[in-house]
Amino acid sequence: MNLSNVNDTWWTLMDTDNKSIHEVDSETEFEPYYYYGILEVSTWSIAIVGLVLTPVAIYAVSSLVKKGNVAPIFVVNLLVSDIIQLCAMMLWLTGDANAYFTGEITYVIGLVASVGFMLCIALERYLLIVWPLWYRTRRTVKMSLLLCAVVWTLPLFYFLFFILMDSDQHFKLSRNITGVLFLLPLPLLVFFLVGTLRALSASISVRAEEKRRIVGLLVLVLLIYTLLFLPRIISYLVQYSGYELPLAGKILIELNPVADLFLYIFLRKGAVNQVWFCLCCCRKNRTNRQSSSGLNDGDAVTSL
Repeated sequence: MNLSNVNDTWWTLMDTDNKSIHEVDSETEFEPYYYYGILEVSTWSIAIVGLVLTPVAIYAVSSLVKKGNVAPIFVVNLLVSDIIQLCAMMLWLTGDANAYFTGEITYVIGLVASVGFMLCIALERYLLIVWPLWYRTRRTVKMSLLLCAVVWTLPLFYFLFFILMDSDQHFKLSRNITGVLFLLPLPLLVFFLVGTLRALSASISVRAEEKRRIVGLLVLVLLIYTLLFLPRIISYLVQYSGYELPLAGKILIELNPVADLFLYIFLRKGAVNQVWFCLCCCRKNRTNRQSSSGLNDGDAVTSL
């Protein structure tokens, strides 16, 4: 397979429902112009917000890295993969065909690495609770960095697989394999969450605040994958003739870098309690306002 075929393969494989934000392929079915308008506005918004906040989050999370606490290392790498995705989005917006293709390759690198680091985060929390004695001797910064290096090689194997199978000749098969590969992490994330919940329910040595942080982190990772990745995966696996599902899946998966910023809450000690306290205060204030409103209405009726 020569370079031009690789170009054509990835152009169609990774974004068949949106070949360019500014161009519509005349050979495909006509799609409403607002499809591209909505996608362009959402991509600009997500890219700007993400590129502003993600470096700040990387700095904040990196300050939490210390001996015996390696989860922030995986989160930092996850945020770096998010920056790669955000930069790729900016390339899409140029309207240039070569820049768009470069953006697609860059985006796939960031996206595959992002999935890998989400699994690393969930696995680290699972081992910390379910296999604490075994994991304690292996929870080192060096081992975590080595695992991160392995994850960063995953996009290379991903590209190599599709190049070797000549995916421009087997487009439908390549598309289905892509969907299945991205679907595999979902049962693993569910397994890590369920296993951790079972172990925590029987544990009396883990503090309540620590339990909330561990469970909250796992739940957030699972929610991000279910709500933001799954619609895009479904659009790859299901032969859908319309444009609504691909558009929704595209926008949702682009929100992934912004959603990852909330992982910081479950890494910093005391942050969960602060958020919980704020939510309780808001709920209490709303209840008080409703009660006072009801009393005022009752007084008005009585006066009549």
